[in-house]
Amino acid sequence: MNPSPILNLVPMVLIIGVMYFLLIRPQVRQQKETARMQTNLKKNDNVVTVGGLHGVVVNLKDGVVTLRVDDNARVDVDRTAIARLAKEG
Repeated sequence: MNPSPILNLVPMVLIIGVMYFLLIRPQVRQQKETARMQTNLKKNDNVVTVGGLHGVVVNLKDGVVTLRVDDNARVDVDRTAIARLAKEG
């Protein structure tokens, strides 16, 4: 007696389901969290850019964030270049 062809698809469906919950879903959640953080930026937030530059937000325009990286040094970066908020201290 041969097994049903549908039973042959069950392992493949299970593998795809596990991959979704282990790989895809956490990545989508992280992207949404990062986008929310970038939208909610405000002045005096300590941030780190994707390039590793640490600075303090001094000005927010449409898609551009001005960071103070030293006493007399300011850098304009794209809002999407902000990777995370830096920890205080």
